[in-house]
Amino acid sequence: MANEITPYITAAVSAYGTAVLIRTTDAGADATVSLGQRILQRIWRREDCRPDLEQAVKDASEAPDDEDFQASLRAQIKRILRDDRVLATELTGMLVEAGVTLTAAGERAVVAKDNSGVISTGDNATIQR
Repeated sequence: MANEITPYITAAVSAYGTAVLIRTTDAGADATVSLGQRILQRIWRREDCRPDLEQAVKDASEAPDDEDFQASLRAQIKRILRDDRVLATELTGMLVEAGVTLTAAGERAVVAKDNSGVISTGDNATIQR
């Protein structure tokens, strides 16, 4: 998921720098920048991750073409999403709502727009109804 959202976030960081963390949504921004801004601000609400996220955004904004800083920002986001499944689900909803096509990648990866049943990726799972 971090790979899916990072291009939107880096577009917003390139447009606004570190101000993207606190800037109000810009109606004039293009769709990519606007989505990146909304995603980053949603992640920013988690106060426990702010110092590391702020540093990663600062580094990426000061050197927007530096792949190492982009990778660092992506890794920070990946850590946050790994630790907060509810947030990951919310961001997935934001992406789907914006018309972004998500790709499941990796062992046992699942992407679902809507699910009213069970999704099991475990071996020898027993599902009872």
